[in-house]
Amino acid sequence: MKLAMGFKLCGARVAPLGMILVSLAGGLFAQQRREREPTEAYAARRARLAARADLPVILWGFTGREEISQAYVFAQEDNFYYLTGHNEELAGLIILPALKAGQTRDTWDGPREILFLPAKNPQKEKWNGVRMSPSDPDISPRTGFASVQDFATMRAVVEKLAKTYRDFATILPYEQETGGYPHEKAVVDWLQLAAPQAKLKDIRGVIESLRMTKSPGEIGFLRKAIDLSLDAHLEALKMMRPGLYEYQIAARMVEVHAMGGSEAEGYAPIVGAGPNSVALHYDRLDRKIAATDIVVVDVGAQYSGYSADITRTIPANGKFTPRQREIYDVVLGAQNAVFAALKPGMNFCKSGNGSLYKISFEYINSHGKDLHGKKLGQYYIHGLGHNIGLDVHDPGENCKPLEPGMVVTVEPGIYIPEENLGVRIEDDVLITDSGYELLSKRLPRDTNEIEKIMAKGAATTEK
Repeated sequence: MKLAMGFKLCGARVAPLGMILVSLAGGLFAQQRREREPTEAYAARRARLAARADLPVILWGFTGREEISQAYVFAQEDNFYYLTGHNEELAGLIILPALKAGQTRDTWDGPREILFLPAKNPQKEKWNGVRMSPSDPDISPRTGFASVQDFATMRAVVEKLAKTYRDFATILPYEQETGGYPHEKAVVDWLQLAAPQAKLKDIRGVIESLRMTKSPGEIGFLRKAIDLSLDAHLEALKMMRPGLYEYQIAARMVEVHAMGGSEAEGYAPIVGAGPNSVALHYDRLDRKIAATDIVVVDVGAQYSGYSADITRTIPANGKFTPRQREIYDVVLGAQNAVFAALKPGMNFCKSGNGSLYKISFEYINSHGKDLHGKKLGQYYIHGLGHNIGLDVHDPGENCKPLEPGMVVTVEPGIYIPEENLGVRIEDDVLITDSGYELLSKRLPRDTNEIEKIMAKGAATTEK
């Protein structure tokens, strides 16, 4: 892919400083999602949820007030988006339980599902652009909801529901690294005001279990995100050399994503050189890369809301040292051992039958030693992988057997602080009926192939 003209620094073309700062701020490149699935896909998900619910499900999307950054671009709460495909502020959703077999109606005389949107506000639209509203003449076909009502009426509808249903289901709050807290607490507080007698049941697990298996449309978006990520990683291989800063590698990769249609990064770029290679989620990106450094590059694009997650570990000067190659090959061997066993029914549990993690750990712990002759298993400090989707760490359960349609990472790693040597190799795979498809196979994993690409990049730069 041809990229925008950049300055020349330390023998390599890099992005202009302004682009570097904007890229790593993370906000200015964020844009609205490129595409969405057909309304029928979201309606089918709501129907599956209704079939598994025994209470009315009441949810809010994000309000748009969760973030004050001037660079902020609205992005919908994942579970709400999964069920609606709606990516605008201040929306609500009610889904009633599916009627039981033989039932044609129950005591509720209203719609079985309702989308709530803000009323039309022409004055606000002069600043923020046109938004969907309940009064739009084509709002039902655009959203896939037969009933679209003013968000301001949602409380009255909940109060009416409370006369028929004693309790409700919603997403109950809990604090987590990348969770929806305090948004979830705000919804619960609001519900307890609207229906103070109601007991609330957590519907989080039901929605997240649906999200684990991806639809064809979701897989298509993930393929696009992964392909953009591979383009960026190949560019990083070509431009990497001593004297550059970690943030310059990240900036170029973000540029490749944005030029290819990515509306945002799947997560903050990780480019860790030398001592920073052993920090799993390193994010300072301010080290000047030295000739002897190994560099962990963990950068993934987002496309239409779906995130890739790809990592490669490469030598700063284009040639692995014998020790770097030794540790790298142990990690690669562990990943290949997992691929040889990867199929439906296996899992990411730390132990037990079908444990892919155990396969990777046993390989690492039986190949190679640290500088003191001790086994390397102690330096494998994280899990083997996770689901990806609307979140780079999408809902998933380590001990749940893998099923066709799941998209997961496989990312063994070794991190030896004493040697300033961290190695992680991460690829994205689609679980199929008989095994898996390696979605990131276009990006080399073999050390010799990596060195060849880096040598070609260096030769091109010298010209």
